[in-house]
Order: sequence, then structure tokens, then C-alpha cells
Amino acid sequence: MTHWFRRIVLAPAVIALTVLVLTTVPVWLLVAALLSPVVPGRLRPLRLLSLVLMHLVLESLMLVELFGLWIASGFGYFIRRPYFERIHYDIVQAYLIVFFREARRVVRLKILTEGSPPDAYPGEPLLVCCRHAGPADSFTLMYALMHWYGREPRVVLKDTLAWDPAIDIILNRLPNRFISPKGGPDLEQQVGELARSLDENDAFVIFPEGGNFTPARRQRAIDKLRRLGLEGMARRAERMENVLAPRPGGLIAALDAAPDADVVLVAHTGLDHLLTIADVWRELPMDKQIIMRWWRVPREQIPEGRDERIDWLFSWWEAIDRWVEEHRPVELPPRLRRARRQPTR
Repeated sequence: MTHWFRRIVLAPAVIALTVLVLTTVPVWLLVAALLSPVVPGRLRPLRLLSLVLMHLVLESLMLVELFGLWIASGFGYFIRRPYFERIHYDIVQAYLIVFFREARRVVRLKILTEGSPPDAYPGEPLLVCCRHAGPADSFTLMYALMHWYGREPRVVLKDTLAWDPAIDIILNRLPNRFISPKGGPDLEQQVGELARSLDENDAFVIFPEGGNFTPARRQRAIDKLRRLGLEGMARRAERMENVLAPRPGGLIAALDAAPDADVVLVAHTGLDHLLTIADVWRELPMDKQIIMRWWRVPREQIPEGRDERIDWLFSWWEAIDRWVEEHRPVELPPRLRRARRQPTR
């Protein structure tokens, strides 16, 4: 019932909201202009309005196109054929390119990369294991994998994201998995099925923390380890101040399902606090530098036993925690931003 509610009610509602906002845009511009002098930050309400309008327009166009593809595919009968799968990947990539181009202009982001990114070893399937620092960081990762590195991501993501109708429709037509934050008895089986049969340009993406980092979630993860009698892991988690204790089950299932794939670990800083609408409102305009750090771990360096793999994952998460501590978000002053016109991604 929830599935059909999102498709039949929420999707048309988003399109109707977009039409309403566009037809009343002079009113919204006036309100944003009046708020701008009294809100900290240069033209913050106007800039935020620009991003909201861009997202609504792009989402509505995607929903219309997805409906057309459903009809063209025989009312969904052929929707999972390779031809239509490629079109859906192109739609996702187009959205990310257009939205990020606008966001980087409005918000003034500088993205730096460190380490060996996925294009350093083309033609090989990858298991991408990423720190979860917020939806903005997650979208940045998808943008990088698709636009910079030509990868087709297969993503394990929380089922709450399916309440966005465009995400619900398009990701359910592609090889992805929506999972409950509470997990379940078949979680590892679902993850293993998704990681199976990766080809040369696939990137299986998993966020072992299971959710965005917050101090409260960090403490709950530590308390859960103690309730399970895993005192040693709980003490290790307490020493990590910037990340949540990883949940190893999903990654271990992916390692078993893709025995030839190397692992790429990813950490990033710069958008860590953009978790809610209120966070976005406080942070814009940002003038920030985002750093993405990539580590490649060849398959032969990954242990085989389950306990050894859990220890290996915790060791990497401890290293990522130290890296985050050493690379705090950087705000670029206006003068420095104009002076340092260096080529970036």
C-alpha cells in the first residue's frame, strides 16, 4: 500500500507543487529578498530558493520522463532490460550533473580529491565502502562515481529515502536495495544478491555505519555493542569520535558474493552537518572545501575469516576517524577564494 501511495499520490503531488511554486515565483522572490537583509549570510534566502526551485523542476521532469519510460517499456514489462537500464542511469547522471553545477555555483564549493580514485584502475568491479556523513556527502559520492569515473553504482540505502518519489521509482528500476535501519534476518542475503555478478564498470556502494553520523547515534551504537556482549568492539567504538561503529554484516556478505572485487574505502569532510532542512538553512552560503579521500585495498590484502574481516573493518574505520579528525571542514575566505584560482574538479 505504501508503495502505491508514493507512486500514485506523492509523485503527482510533487509535480503539482512544482507548478504552484513556479506560477507564484514572484511572491517567493519577494519574500526571499525581504528576508535577505535580516538573515545572516549574503543573500542566503535567495540562494536557498534557487536550489529548491532547481530540485523541484528537475524532480518533476524526472517523474514525467519515468512515466513515459514506463509506457514505452510495455507498461513496465521490459523496464529492467539493459536498454532501459542504461536510460535510467543516464537520467540519474543528468540530474546529478545539472544540480551539482548549480549547487557549486550558488553555494561555492571546492572539491578536492586525495588518493587513488576509481578511474585509476578501470575495467575492474569495485566494492565501495563509504563513511556516512550526511545526504549531501552521499550525493557527492554518487556524482563522483558516475560523472568523473564512469561507474554504474549499485547502492544499499535506507528505506526512508524511498519516500522521495523520484528516488523510489528510479532506484527500484535499477539494481539497488532499500533496507530498514533495523536490519532483518535476510539483510545479508539481500546485500549478497546485489553484489553478485558485478561487471567491469559496476561499483557496489555500501555505508557500513547504517546511518548519518550524529553524537546520539554514535552512543546508541556503542550501547548496542555492549548489550550484545561485545565489550572489546564497544571500547574501540568509544575511541572513534567522528564515525559510527561499522556494522560488518552487509560488507562481509558483499565480499563473499564478489570474490574478485577489490575494496575502495571513501571518506569526506566539508558537508558533515547538512543533515536536516534546518542545517541547510544555517549553512548557506557555505564557501567550503570538500575533501574526498580514496583508499584502494587489493583483494589479497583482505582476510578470509569473518572475525578477521570484522577486525579489519574496525581498523579501517579507526583510520578513517583519524583522517576526519585531521581534515576538519575548511571555509574559504572571499579574498583567499579569489586569489587561489586553482583548477579543481
